[in-house]
Amino acid sequence: MTATRPVALMKAFIVDRYGRGGSTLRAGEMPEPEVREHDVLVQIHAAGVNALDSKIRDGEFKLILPYRPPFILGNDVAGVVTRVGAGVRKFQPGDEVYARPDKDRIGTFAELISVNENDLALKPKKLTMEEAASVPLVGLTAWQALVETADVRAGQKVFIHAGSGGVGTFAIQLAKHLGATVATTTSAANIDLVTRLGADVVIDYRQDDFETALHDYDVVLGSLDKKTLEKSLRVLKPGGKLISISGPPDPAFAKQLGKPWTLGPVMRVLSHRIRKAAERRQVSYSFLFMRANGNQLREITALIDAAIITPVVDRIFPFEQTNEALAHVDTGRAKGKVVVRVKETS
Repeated sequence: MTATRPVALMKAFIVDRYGRGGSTLRAGEMPEPEVREHDVLVQIHAAGVNALDSKIRDGEFKLILPYRPPFILGNDVAGVVTRVGAGVRKFQPGDEVYARPDKDRIGTFAELISVNENDLALKPKKLTMEEAASVPLVGLTAWQALVETADVRAGQKVFIHAGSGGVGTFAIQLAKHLGATVATTTSAANIDLVTRLGADVVIDYRQDDFETALHDYDVVLGSLDKKTLEKSLRVLKPGGKLISISGPPDPAFAKQLGKPWTLGPVMRVLSHRIRKAAERRQVSYSFLFMRANGNQLREITALIDAAIITPVVDRIFPFEQTNEALAHVDTGRAKGKVVVRVKETS
């Protein structure tokens, strides 16, 4: 009779059930992840904390993303490779890496995670583990919005909402690198920060109305509510592009998920108003739900190592305070990114 091999366990922060209004994660143990042929097992040193984590925890994506409780939360990772699958060619044990895991394989609020090698990149040499963990999700969001979707060119005008936030602080620097004139909104307390990052036009959203101050912009990167999104259409010139990372999702997103027939009609209805309003103003609207991409992350690494982009980290929490880190993100007052330190670096 063969003895059953005990399942190796790791510490993690777990969603047991979806809940609204800042429900907490359970600190517990989960089985160590499986390492498939093209997977890399990463010992997690630090994990970025994002508004996306709160939305997943609260059930906002439960109809479109395949997470069945109990599952481990977390979408940003920096750490060290401990093991590789038989088919892995790009990494080896000991490599310092970072990633935004694929949307189907999240779980960075833990001691270990298994990531497909195509979603992974070597960590920027200039950064600590905590700084590196702050980058992947916001960096890829900014890259896919400004480079891939908008194709921003030198001399264009780009308006980035919420410039002192995680995506905003990264997107301002990337847009400036691409040669754009950059406008952003922030509070008076953060004007110096966004100006230092490269913003040319800064609007204090508590004092001034961006739609009267800005005109003839080529691109708007939106991250706020529907009302703000609709007002953003008015600052674009004909042919301009409104790209939203906060929704509403459009039919193209259903296609990206591989569910054009089941979710397409729903997303067509959800985005009907903003798409029609954009059409009337001769501009385009698109929803961006960023995806894992190791090649793009390597491009971002090069910009960081060349000191063209510098991550902005607001606070670093110890692993046992992951719920407190999420609560801090939920306040909406973080400057740049919030990070959890999972493992002390010797």
